[in-house]
Amino acid sequence: MSRSKLWGLLALLVITAMLLGACQAATPAPAAPAEATTAAPAPAEQGGLQIPDVVEGKTNVAMVLIGPHDDGGWSQAHYEGLEYIEQNIPNTHIAYIENVPEGADSEQVFRSLARKGFKLIFGTSFGFMDPMETVASEFPNSTFVHISGFKSNETNFGNLFGAMENMKYLGGMLAGARAKADGNPKLGYMATFPIPEELRLGNAIALGMKKTCPECTMDVRWINTWHDPVIEKDAAASLFDAGAQVVFTGADTPAVADVAQAKGKWGVTYDWYGSCKVERCLTAPYWNWGPVYAAITQKVIDGTYKPGWEYFDSDSGALGLFGLMEGEELTAGMKDLPADVITMVQDTLAKMNNGEFTRFDVFAGPIVDNKGNEVLPAGAKMEQADIDCFAVGDEPRCETGMYWWADGVTAELPALSE
Repeated sequence: MSRSKLWGLLALLVITAMLLGACQAATPAPAAPAEATTAAPAPAEQGGLQIPDVVEGKTNVAMVLIGPHDDGGWSQAHYEGLEYIEQNIPNTHIAYIENVPEGADSEQVFRSLARKGFKLIFGTSFGFMDPMETVASEFPNSTFVHISGFKSNETNFGNLFGAMENMKYLGGMLAGARAKADGNPKLGYMATFPIPEELRLGNAIALGMKKTCPECTMDVRWINTWHDPVIEKDAAASLFDAGAQVVFTGADTPAVADVAQAKGKWGVTYDWYGSCKVERCLTAPYWNWGPVYAAITQKVIDGTYKPGWEYFDSDSGALGLFGLMEGEELTAGMKDLPADVITMVQDTLAKMNNGEFTRFDVFAGPIVDNKGNEVLPAGAKMEQADIDCFAVGDEPRCETGMYWWADGVTAELPALSE
């Protein structure tokens, strides 16, 4: 090759390299995640999930999420509660792992977090209960807090949940009034798994519904998932197409409101205050986990936290109903409801927040089931054990339990697993 051709080839290579460098420089690099919540791709031994590191000299707090931290529902509400800890409790470091399946995979995640040295670990799904119990027995120097279950070892593994049935009850009042005003007295409830929690919340909706619409009925669809936007949309559409005017969800995403928007009906989202965005979202019962999580974290730091069974009510400030809380405006679906309905809901909400009306007032007799049987006589109230179980042999044992559908529910009871 001649020298002139060689120099020409070299010049071409230099120009090409410069152009490639310019293209790379023009492409912005992805923003680095916050140090406290870094979750990179994971080693294979943890099922593809990255186990974050602790920060020496700080109180390290980890959270395990069933879905994405920005799902617009359940997981996002918990994630914001985790952020609240770091923002309000000095010298804390937070980390999270998202999209963790329930069962054996989660057990390995909890074990790895404890082995890394996390002082406090929150597990935010019902199916994390048994894995957390197992791992807690292996790591006595870490504290484990499980959301929504019913187990505790009373040493380093505790149970935490709250009276969301209060907000569902108020939502049922609004939904009944909305359906009645629209001339279509039919509601729907998209339930997740056949556990006491889901029947409890469905029954609270139905009891509230009957307060404002005695003629209303409520259908139920079981979807057997906490987070699946496609399944959630299909189930919501099924309920609307079957005649429901207002549909509640027990799952994680705002899919029910999106479907309602398309069909000109009403959806009631769940979990996160930001889930009720579209015009056809009637309301959203939601959680405000931050103050509760921060209080537990401070007690762990002080050495005063005693794991057990903690079930907070509305006076904790951790429960909300979108459109009716301080600083919020009535939604479009509330504005033309009868004034006496809005006043009744507001007054009941105020009593709840003042501790004058609790979950035991939601489930106070007389209550009749959808078969005409008396669940509770007049003057009787449930106990916490009844709210937590089915009363068919599961733990904790209870007398009344939740294996019944309230009057107005048109569905059959789910079959119970052996």
